[in-house]
Amino acid sequence: MSNFPPQHQNRAPGLEHEMDPAPDYEPRFPGSGRLTDKVAIITGGDSGIGRATAVLYAREGADVAILYYDEDQDAQKTKELVEREGRRALLIKTDVRSKAACKDAVEKTVAEFGKLDILVNNAAHQQQAEDLRDISEEQLAQTFETNIYGYFYMTQAALDHLKSGAAIVNVTSVNSYKGNDTLIDYSSTKGAITAFTRSMSANLVEKNIRVNGVAPGPIWTPFIPIAMSAEQVAEFGSQVPMKRAGQPNEVASALLFLACDDSTYFSGQVLHPNGGTIVGA
Repeated sequence: MSNFPPQHQNRAPGLEHEMDPAPDYEPRFPGSGRLTDKVAIITGGDSGIGRATAVLYAREGADVAILYYDEDQDAQKTKELVEREGRRALLIKTDVRSKAACKDAVEKTVAEFGKLDILVNNAAHQQQAEDLRDISEEQLAQTFETNIYGYFYMTQAALDHLKSGAAIVNVTSVNSYKGNDTLIDYSSTKGAITAFTRSMSANLVEKNIRVNGVAPGPIWTPFIPIAMSAEQVAEFGSQVPMKRAGQPNEVASALLFLACDDSTYFSGQVLHPNGGTIVGA
């Protein structure tokens, strides 16, 4: 059963370096060259699932552009972890809610690394509300602009550079499938991401660009101490069949699979690292 120390952060986005215990981002196995000399962009790459994915991609041979909002200390740590694996990292401080900023981030990545092979859309905003009427226009706009507009804008910019064999991986959520009574706007955007993934797969399949998704369940990331009360954090993850929260490195392996040639016959699909919750595919 999950048993995290009660804790809460009052800023959004949350900070990984303030979490207790620290999320587990370390790759679990030696690399096998599955992304040798590939170039990846990861939005929200400073922490959580984004950090774990960046480090794993680097271990498998990729150079990584790490997009983040304002979590400078966490982003610098992720850069150091990618470089520890012998690969190059590019930090891009940006706001995916801006189409121009997304285009600029892609152009900076291609200027630095010469190409783009993998896009991971991961950046997200989450805020609880007990009653639909408590969701302000500002909250609704921030959630949709970050969680789905940002995916559109990043993909639009990336398509100028992605070639045959490229991969797009979109991070959705178990809440896309089962809903969440206190994350109504967030869950709605995650449903949109699932539909976006399937639609873009159909749109790009003849170009041999694969588009897939990952729908995590409760994962110990900086989302949790900002979205929940200290008391809720203490029980986080205990509701799933495995009776525990997952760790970012337990999700990153799914994002690796969908980015590399192990998954060449996958497109329009969603993987479900969620601790055993059965949801509609």
